[in-house]
Amino acid sequence: MSEPSFRDYLYPPGHPRVAQIRGLDARGYAEAAKTDSFAGPMIQGWAAQYPEPFTGVTSDGNLRPGLYTLAEAPAGEEAPAAAMTSAARDLLAGLTPDQTRRLCYGVDAHEWQSWANPEFMQHDTGLRLEELAPDARDRILAVLAASLSEAGYTLVRNLMRINGFLGDLVELPELMNEYSYNFALFGEPSETAPWGWQLFGHHVALNALVAGTQLVISPVFLGAEPDVIDAGPHQGVAVFKERIALARRLMESLPGPLREQATLFAEMQDPAMPEGRLHAGDERHLAGCFQDNRVIPYEGIPVSAMPAAARAILDELVADFIAALPDGPRSARHREIAAHWDEAWFCWIGGWRGQHAFYFRVQSPVLVMELDHHTGVFLSNDTPAPFHMHTVMRTPNGNDYGRALVRQHQKAGKSQEASRFQRVGQDGS
Repeated sequence: MSEPSFRDYLYPPGHPRVAQIRGLDARGYAEAAKTDSFAGPMIQGWAAQYPEPFTGVTSDGNLRPGLYTLAEAPAGEEAPAAAMTSAARDLLAGLTPDQTRRLCYGVDAHEWQSWANPEFMQHDTGLRLEELAPDARDRILAVLAASLSEAGYTLVRNLMRINGFLGDLVELPELMNEYSYNFALFGEPSETAPWGWQLFGHHVALNALVAGTQLVISPVFLGAEPDVIDAGPHQGVAVFKERIALARRLMESLPGPLREQATLFAEMQDPAMPEGRLHAGDERHLAGCFQDNRVIPYEGIPVSAMPAAARAILDELVADFIAALPDGPRSARHREIAAHWDEAWFCWIGGWRGQHAFYFRVQSPVLVMELDHHTGVFLSNDTPAPFHMHTVMRTPNGNDYGRALVRQHQKAGKSQEASRFQRVGQDGS
């Protein structure tokens, strides 16, 4: 099967799908989307979920304790805390007081949960990159560069460029461009105390929390429509090709009975799917925006049942998903995931040969990892296609946004404060 071309699915310029929103920017479209037959119900559903206090994704509704410990990272696993802190302080030094006020939130603020991946702006958290002077925008990008691996930063920037490419293709540059993203800081930049940052917009959402020598980047949402840039100054950019190839190899490596057991549904839009299994925006993936407390049961096959060859490919696939982390935290994350392989599960939807669209999920007590091929949003394909995909990664059982580490830090601080007051009372008695 030859690879389908996204250009076969471009809307004509006068098509209502694009013509009716032409000229709208993110703020204008945010209002228009509320009454849109596709986006409106989705926005209402997410708006109802957003106020929920954070607990974390689980497999059965019960948080599993003891999975995440605030501690000094082992040698070779340290976060680039000094570089991250320096870049964040440099950003703050170049902002106006009003910009600083809009940028900054408490380290455990509810606004962490405001991120979303669609093109419409549901929450105007932090500062909008496209509304900033180039110098301020570059300082924000420097925070990203200090926090991510070189490969991770390149991928994020390429996804942002693809968004701009799509905006130009469909003549909606005010709505979708390279800088159609919000950025916020949480907590005060420090080499010792927890703080973090968030970037989100169309097909890109990253939530990074550094606590001394530990770094958590989760939830992560990375996607693309289309998956290549075939014209213009960034011609040749292509994303997720290796990730998709590894997933197909993994399915191919499974014995037939295991492959059949892993496959939940043979078709991406399968009539056998129960009501609610397909979401208008998320389609098959379960751990996207506003799903911070979702119960996601294990499905498919246990990873422990996979033959060694399949396990090796799965390890490569995980390495590709966590490649955005810098060297030290990437080693820490790999070790954390590997420690729970005997509790991990793998499931699949759709075909796996050739250019068939598919969905998969790898899930354990410390990982939810999904890839889902989607129907068109600004392209016209009405069935999932390989040139539009969403990928999601979460840290279940309470450590999305590094929240488990933040809570331990806060608890330790309260204990120290209580001890100090107790000593003062004893000294004064």
